[in-house]
This record gives sequence, C-alpha cells and structure tokens, in this order.
Amino acid sequence: MTAFQNATKSHIAKGVGRLADLVFTRGQGSYVETSCGKRFLDFTTGIGVVNTGHSHPRVVAAAKEQLDNIVHSQVNIGYHDKMLELTEMLLPNLPEGLDTIFYGTTGAEAVENAVKMARAFTGKHAVVVFRGGYHGRTFGTMAMTTSSRIYRQKFGALMPGVHVTPFPYEYHGITTDMAMDELEQLFKDTLHEDDVAAFIIEPVLGEGGYVPAPADFLKEVRLFANSKRALMICDEVQTGFGRTGSLFASDSDHYGDDVQPDLLCMAKGIASGFPLSAVATYREIADQCDPGMLGGTYAGNALSCAAAVATQKVIHDENLVENSAKMGERLRDNLRNIQQSEVSKGLIGDVRGLGLMTGVEFTKEAEPGIKAKLSQECLKEGLLLLGCSTYEVVRFVPPLNISEEDIDIGCEKFENALRRAL
Repeated sequence: MTAFQNATKSHIAKGVGRLADLVFTRGQGSYVETSCGKRFLDFTTGIGVVNTGHSHPRVVAAAKEQLDNIVHSQVNIGYHDKMLELTEMLLPNLPEGLDTIFYGTTGAEAVENAVKMARAFTGKHAVVVFRGGYHGRTFGTMAMTTSSRIYRQKFGALMPGVHVTPFPYEYHGITTDMAMDELEQLFKDTLHEDDVAAFIIEPVLGEGGYVPAPADFLKEVRLFANSKRALMICDEVQTGFGRTGSLFASDSDHYGDDVQPDLLCMAKGIASGFPLSAVATYREIADQCDPGMLGGTYAGNALSCAAAVATQKVIHDENLVENSAKMGERLRDNLRNIQQSEVSKGLIGDVRGLGLMTGVEFTKEAEPGIKAKLSQECLKEGLLLLGCSTYEVVRFVPPLNISEEDIDIGCEKFENALRRAL
C-alpha cells in the first residue's frame, strides 16, 4: 500500500463500514489479493454478488467484447441487443407465469420499483414487511429494512405506510404459528386490507441472520396475501441465481409449488459483479405502469447485461446450482462438526442455511461482539468472513463454483480463528 493510498483513505466517507483496512487489487475464482500481496480465501463474494467466482474468464471475455460495441444504451432511447438476449434467457427460468421484466441497477432499486408496480396495480399504498429483513438503503427501502437500526439511524422521517410483523426464527422461539398469529392480529388492530398493496419477504433473511423461512410459512403468507387482495413480493436479491441451491429460493423443492410470487426482485448474482437488477412479474401487473412511470439513467446497462448473459451461461454450463447445493451440505457438515468439537466450547448454538448461504449463530453465553472479533481473527488466517444480524451471527457466502478443497480449507481457517477468538 502506497503512502498516497493511505492519505487518500481519509477522504472516503467514514459512514461506509468496512471489514478491514485493506486495498484489494485482484480477484480470481475463490480468492482475492491485496496491494500488499496478501491472498485471502473469500467467503463473502462481495456479499453474495460474484456467484461465478471473481473474474470468471467467460464473464470477463463477454464484458471486453461488449466494450468494443456499446457501453451505455439508455433505456428511454431504445432497446439494446444484450437486454433482449438476457430477457430471452431469463424468462424460461423464472417462476411459472412471470413473463415481464423491468431492469434497474441495484437491489434497492428493484425493490422500490416492485412496490411502485404493486401500488399501481392494486390502487393501495401500504406494505407489510418481516422483522429482520433487509431491502436496501434508499428512503423507501430503509423504511422496509429492520435487520439493524444502523441503516436508518439519524435519517429522519422515512416512507410511511410500512408495517412490520415477525419472521419465524425458531432458534429464538418464534414459530410459523406464532408469526402468523401476529400477522393476523396486525390486520385486526392496525391494518385494513383495503390499504395493503403488498407483502415483501426474503425467503432467507440475509442481513437479518441467514435464517431460512420455514417452508410452511411462505405458503401461509402466500395464502394470506391472496385473502387480503394484496400481492406477494419475494426479495431474492441475495438468494437468487443459485445461492440457495436452487435458481430461485421461492421456486424450489424446499418451498414447493405453492409459493408463487407476484413480483420477484433480483440483483447481486445476476451479473457477476456488474451493477444490474431486475423485477419479474405478470404482464397484467407491469402494464398498469404507463410509459415514463419506470426507468433510470443506467437501468439495464448494456455492459452489465452482456456480463449477465455470460453469467447465466456459466451457471447453466458449469452446473453451479447443483454445486451450490452439494457444497452447501459439505460446508454445514464441517461447521456442525466444529460445533460439536471442544473448539466451540459449546458456544455455537445454531448452524443453518440453504445451498451456499449459511449462518452460524453463537449462544447468549458467548462474549458480546464475538462475530466482529471472529471476523478479525479470520483475517489473520487469510479468510474473509462477515458477521450479520443484531444477534451474534457470522455468514458463509462462498462462490457457487467453489471446490471441496476450498470448502475444507475455509472451515479449517475458521476453526483456527475460532480457537483464538473463544
């Protein structure tokens, strides 16, 4: 790291939280390197973004080729070929019946546009969200985010009409029945169905602790939304594109065929690190937005769409969905072995997840702040690992094409770090 880089850091806004005071210069597959030449096994993947691994050669080649053609083709001017090609690829793989796509740039943008569509279609305004959910940092999505107060503190009045209800969290004693009782009570003492446009839910809580929703809960929410003439929005910004061992969690064997979202929000893994998001829905819902009601300067950027096309091909050709399921099982088996070993000192309370989206939660007897301490110890081992949740949870989010060897190496590094942290 140069003296210039050190001095320049002080000019970057301190409101951005960082795991480490490192400068990353290169990434390849499951590993990243810093300006000092230090190599790290990456179990964060940019928080679930580079599902195909860092700088996958086919994605890089597609981006380089697109740079020679057109970089920015603004959506209000016309279509571009890569957006149409990507749409043709996505449509057959979406939950049944979703036939219309809006493209944006970020996950938060996808969620807000899904809410706009839901309001336009239903003529209603309120949304119901689930405690622990993370939907973004914009003023609309801040109001819908309850995974931590840090995302909204000091920012004043947020978007009105957002109502919070419990998410089942069985490790903390909140069952599907309890959560549904609270949801029903919300409509008795606070909400009327004539006001509610949509229910917004992550099939697996992300920032809230990597907590998969019980299969019966998503089905119950789907039925409840129908009974209130409201839409169901699945926020799959983090869970989509193979992360949970299925292309989309809401359209998986785990949750069955009864969870059919009206709107599906996508981002992160869609383009291997290039900024792109999307909302898939039914044409009858999307068509309630007149031309001009949706858009964005960089929405559906041509370079990002080219990377997304290559990403979809890699996911299919290299069987990354299947590898996610297989490696996820191996990861959790390793972690449960550590949980049962003397290294954990009985302080690991829960190991959970779907595919390569796994959370490890510590018991209330563990030292407060253990997740942050453990992340720092993992750095010393050459492993990037992040915490999440208001509880003491660390999350494992490796690339979907990770090898068995690197899964085992990562778990060994975690075990070594855990031995020092505890």
